[in-house]
Amino acid sequence: MPLRSVWASESSDFTPWLAEKDNIVVLGNTIGLDLEVEAQEKEVGPFRADILCKDTVTGNWVLIENQLEKTDHTHLGQLLTYASGLKAVTIVWIAEKFTEEHRAALDWLNNITDKSFNFFGLEIELWKIGSSQVAPKFNIVSMPNEWTRDVAAGAGKVEREALTETKQLQEKFWESFKSYVEKNGKRIRPTKPLPQHWMNVALGRSGFKLCAIASSKDSETEESDSHELRAELNIETATSKEDYLKLENDKEVIEKELGEKAVWYNPENRRVCKVFFRKTVDNIFDESKWPEFDAWLLEKLELLHRVFSQRIKAL
Repeated sequence: MPLRSVWASESSDFTPWLAEKDNIVVLGNTIGLDLEVEAQEKEVGPFRADILCKDTVTGNWVLIENQLEKTDHTHLGQLLTYASGLKAVTIVWIAEKFTEEHRAALDWLNNITDKSFNFFGLEIELWKIGSSQVAPKFNIVSMPNEWTRDVAAGAGKVEREALTETKQLQEKFWESFKSYVEKNGKRIRPTKPLPQHWMNVALGRSGFKLCAIASSKDSETEESDSHELRAELNIETATSKEDYLKLENDKEVIEKELGEKAVWYNPENRRVCKVFFRKTVDNIFDESKWPEFDAWLLEKLELLHRVFSQRIKAL
């Protein structure tokens, strides 16, 4: 179906449609991000950016610019102007058709910028079967290529060689967990495995996230004689204390839904609040136990997601 048969105007028809919750989820799933709309027609100097979102996992800005026709130089210039003005690190350009020159321009930007910047080009189609509702389909024509960046920078091998043995094991641990979740998970979507003791998981709203922890220190004893796994709900918003207390007021009902008691953590001198499960283990680097650890983390994270996701969106 022609795009203009459904959306006569980019600003008054297509942008409000894309900003609706269900539609932004479709876009986010296409590019692998959990997006939350923060503003439409956001002023950037004398211009207006179409949609500004937050990546709920990282808290980074995601800028979306729309076209209902073939890409042009004007929109490419606006994208770069907006990115500079808003300090956005992920740029999404949606159009009916990408010219080869503009696709190549996004590929070039992905190659010359570091891993903290991401440029996506998407073509949108509309499909209708018989008398069905019209359905959108996003096709990626340009996206970040980490392999190209590593080769261009000559840094991939150097970075890996510079990792300590512990960091290499941490990265390997999360690679195992990610693989397990992709095969067995129903609710959560893991992020990129990194050489650290945690992995963040989106919960659908910025300032809130789930976190998987594999620590070489027991948080209760503060000793390294035993290790620890934790599945956490993290609250780190401008009103985190108030948000936490609203949830804690329903603690009895929540723990009944969880089926077990959780640790409720609200320190006086820190903004971040948590609700979490913990499990003491002998050695998180014992690879023979990783399937058991993966299963425990996935079970607890999906439980937290099921019980808290809608409550948090309603705060």
